Amino acid sequence: MIDMEEFKFQSVNKLIEKSFRENWDKQALSNYQGASLCYRDVARRIEKLQIAFEKCFLHKGDKVAICARNQVNWAVSYLATMTYGAVPVPILHEFKPGNIHYLINHSEAKVLFVDDVVWEGLNADEMPGLYAVVQINTFKLLYAKVPRITQTREHMNEYFGKRHPNSFEPEDLNYYKDSPNELALINYTSGTSGFSKGVMIPYRALCSNIQFAKHVLPELDNKCKCVSMLPSAHMYGMMFEFLYQMIIGSHVHFLTRVPSPKIIMQAFQEVKPNIIIAVPLIIEKVYKSKIQKLIEKNSMKTLLKIPYIDKMIQKKIREELVNSFGGNFVEVILGGAAFNKDIEKFFNEIKFPYTVGYGMTECAPIITYSHFDDKKLYSCGKAALNMQIRIDSEDPEHIEGEIQCKGPNIPLGYYKNEEATASLFTEDGWMRTGDMGIIDKDGYLFIKGRSKCMILGPSGQNIYPEEIESVINALGCVVESLVIEDNNGLTALIYPDYHQGELDGMTRKEFEKSILGLLPEINKELPSYAQIRKIEFMPEDFERTPKRSIKRYLYQRNK
Repeated sequence: MIDMEEFKFQSVNKLIEKSFRENWDKQALSNYQGASLCYRDVARRIEKLQIAFEKCFLHKGDKVAICARNQVNWAVSYLATMTYGAVPVPILHEFKPGNIHYLINHSEAKVLFVDDVVWEGLNADEMPGLYAVVQINTFKLLYAKVPRITQTREHMNEYFGKRHPNSFEPEDLNYYKDSPNELALINYTSGTSGFSKGVMIPYRALCSNIQFAKHVLPELDNKCKCVSMLPSAHMYGMMFEFLYQMIIGSHVHFLTRVPSPKIIMQAFQEVKPNIIIAVPLIIEKVYKSKIQKLIEKNSMKTLLKIPYIDKMIQKKIREELVNSFGGNFVEVILGGAAFNKDIEKFFNEIKFPYTVGYGMTECAPIITYSHFDDKKLYSCGKAALNMQIRIDSEDPEHIEGEIQCKGPNIPLGYYKNEEATASLFTEDGWMRTGDMGIIDKDGYLFIKGRSKCMILGPSGQNIYPEEIESVINALGCVVESLVIEDNNGLTALIYPDYHQGELDGMTRKEFEKSILGLLPEINKELPSYAQIRKIEFMPEDFERTPKRSIKRYLYQRNK
């Protein structure tokens, strides 16, 4: 059981209710260059959905899946579900239909909010537990298991009018009051049946993350704006680009299209956000496009070696960078993957206001953080508010070991997976992260390796190489494969079954050519953000541990 002595829990849904009442006429949610809703508009949509939930016998604790792009109604659907007392199940819209069918069935979802494009590939018969499928941008019914659901949708405005005959006011809000160890949402760490784990996030974890954000960035308030570019279906984007903003009454602008660097920078210029939550890849691309060529010129290299002149140039570069990010932000918080060390060193030298944090889906998500003016180079900060960290090592300051954590952020476990839940915790109740690191004498964490092998996708999606490898290894012509990150793309290292090629009468070159021809078929099985860009062949089998696992670290490459 979590030690609750220091941690003071507050109902998350009641915090949302309070924020909506206090910010009734303020802007709440916008689709970038599209529709906007005030808090009163969001509250009205929530109320209508909750009337529908009630009329159609959705009970407290029932699961509601959301599978769509970031947009205003994604947020409305999520908030309506949670403040009703049901359990949201966010699912990445880029998953293949088979994965989505599996996750909806595994989570036992009763309702699905979905994009049109996603729904085209789905089949209601494959998801027998669903009672309703709702088109997320219009809230139109796409499927209803029983006539009562269709009838409720047709008479929704009538039901709303009967419940609120005069007007709908802030005083009418009365959201579900949650408790600390109650299940708030299920967030899947992955998208296939073989590796999917539904993290059971309790309300105490959400509350603790909210308290952390208020503690470290007290200057953020209901006058602030945020650009939401990370997937809301993952905890990092959900918590710090949407949910926290709703708690403090600020204005969220959802990028409803693929968040390319060009679109992101354009949005920053127009919105001028007060906080920027990003993955390192975004900053790295800005560096390479705006700065790298400039500072690699011989003339610039010479100037940067001259005292005083170097500081003037660095200040100018910093000002240009700050302006390109909108010029109005407190800091840029990076997380989700390692930051390129050379680029981080440069940003540190020019005193750009960035910091690198560390977290996991399992901790909803924060584990460590330090403000940009209190950070250490290459570190990801100290234990976050309410959290403790330790290294499983005989000398945690010098010998790396597994990073373990404890506090209200840790999960209830994995949904319907007792074995994985048991292996997540140590005997004395600390959560195993699976990541390796050291902690210096001042309490700063330095990550040395991500033993879980996760790769961060171009827009913040979690890519698990094992899943892609299972698709490749299913081919009869492949003995084994290893998927690695290679120049911000994915390369599959393949050890082919050359013996089979010989039996088929092919030379080694012909056999490899036939495998290369299978790349389009392999990619058809994978989400858009996890496409294999290149195949390389191994002349012999991979080096392995005594357990016959591939020594992955031997094959990793620089980004």
